[in-house]
Amino acid sequence: MGKIAFLFPGQGAQDVGMGQELAQLGGQVGDVFHLADRVVDFSLTRLMFDGPKEKLTWTENAQPALVTTGLAALTHMVEETGLVPDYVAGHSLGEYAAIAAAGGFSKADAIRLVRLRGQSMREAVPPGVGAMAAMMNMDMDVVEEVCQDAARDTGKVCVPANYNTSAQVVISGHKEAVDRALELAKLKGARRCIALAVAAPFHCPLMAPAATVMEKALAETAMSDLKTPLIANVTGKEVQSAEEVRQLLVEQVTAPVRWQDSMERLLELGVDTFIELGTGRVLSGMLKRMAGDARIYGVSVPGDIAAIQEDEILMGTAVGLGRRASV
Repeated sequence: MGKIAFLFPGQGAQDVGMGQELAQLGGQVGDVFHLADRVVDFSLTRLMFDGPKEKLTWTENAQPALVTTGLAALTHMVEETGLVPDYVAGHSLGEYAAIAAAGGFSKADAIRLVRLRGQSMREAVPPGVGAMAAMMNMDMDVVEEVCQDAARDTGKVCVPANYNTSAQVVISGHKEAVDRALELAKLKGARRCIALAVAAPFHCPLMAPAATVMEKALAETAMSDLKTPLIANVTGKEVQSAEEVRQLLVEQVTAPVRWQDSMERLLELGVDTFIELGTGRVLSGMLKRMAGDARIYGVSVPGDIAAIQEDEILMGTAVGLGRRASV
């Protein structure tokens, strides 16, 4: 039996109804939702459960909604299985849920910080100025070249923002430059490049004002060294020191998410079981492209736990190694 990693999704996974079945469990799982409403100072849970979708998609709402659901799914899974991870990782804002899961800061701070992160990201760039696009089935080198050429042609920012898989790189920057990159990609024979409907151009230098806001907020937030190593977005490597985690969270606002590197690092470290905690199956889908023979589970509703409990090797080995915990 290899090692276990807990994964937490990022923006785009949000959907109306998210977390509702988990909230109905009450107890410590329900407490996570009550906590979120107190932290953000409005009924975030009502927005999550009932919509409207347009408002839920606002980045200052989607980010705390996704962290809340991820932490509730974590609480439920640990209650039901006792499993604990060898490593944690989270995609973009999901990194905050991963850090809370690893004991770096409280659930309340994770939710509060991503609410602020969403607000500061939206305010960093006026509406219509920035854009993002997904470049599908293009070599990373070609995507980087297209970004450099688009930036040169327009005199604007255009950079890779998410290295998700070898078949999917997301780019970000000024709208004129991203549009130019899409034109250049088509000239190079790209068949599928998609402009994304996003609130802001995430993970690029235009987010520098948001990074400044988060640097101050993180400096004022109590943090502990992580009990479980985090595979950081910025480096794709392990980190446990509170000071390093704090610095990487600041850098993460303007730096690309190196998700493929992060997953490849987990595989190198011997992880063969991945559990995605929270809404959707975006990360699981990407993993299947990279690690088709790994055990990949997702927990977004209570019924998802059954598949994990039925994995006798996973549950049995965890018991034998004493890798069970209580919330």
